Amino acid sequence: MITNTFAVRAIVERNIIFFRRDWVILVAGFFEPIFWLIGISAGLSTIIDDIEFGGELVEYTAFVAPGLIAVSAMNGAAFDATFNFYFKLKQLKIFDSIITTPVTITNVVIGEAVWSVLRSTAYATSFLILTVLFGLVASPWAILIIPVSALIGFSISAIGIFATTFVRNWHDFDYFSLALQVLFIGSATFYPITVYPSWVQVVVQFTPLYHGVALCRSLALGTAGLADVGHLLVLVGFTAFFGWRANRRLEKSLLA
Repeated sequence: MITNTFAVRAIVERNIIFFRRDWVILVAGFFEPIFWLIGISAGLSTIIDDIEFGGELVEYTAFVAPGLIAVSAMNGAAFDATFNFYFKLKQLKIFDSIITTPVTITNVVIGEAVWSVLRSTAYATSFLILTVLFGLVASPWAILIIPVSALIGFSISAIGIFATTFVRNWHDFDYFSLALQVLFIGSATFYPITVYPSWVQVVVQFTPLYHGVALCRSLALGTAGLADVGHLLVLVGFTAFFGWRANRRLEKSLLA
């Protein structure tokens, strides 16, 4: 009987082999951080005053950069957990074939999530390196942004796979793209959450990216505290709940 570890590794390796032929798609994702940092440092930061964070004034670029690391992790995971997952699930019917082997649906979900997390963590790590080179990191705790990025990737992957099980056709992905843009702009990435009305702040705190942005920012700027434990627990909760629901949804559709 095939082991769970071997099965998950096989799913990940299949994705690696596939993207060896389309490596340009992967590499393109590494250039986005460069454009963002250059645009903000040379543009917005020259017209926006420093922002108060953790009781101190922080340069606007230094405030935004950690949030963009979290966004990088989200985008890297979201593409594979939605568009690519749907293509394999509905168009190629790959998973129908895979589960005829000893590989289970749970193995498939975990394997696809792990692959998307590897991609998202690679993007986030490259962004982190750039922020260090730009002198935008104020604390050695920033190294913990790498595992935090992996956790962001897992939560987004779980949500993405779950949501993809409801997709009827390619047009439905317009809603996904809109949701990613709303998260990108509205998760306190470019400004403190306190600029929102109280009820909007509550809504924002029910989104995974907000907690990822908060964690990356506090680690990069050296203000990590007990509140960040709450952010971690929320991301773990998103991952566990939506991963479980995605697994159940796929069991109903693939084993029906």
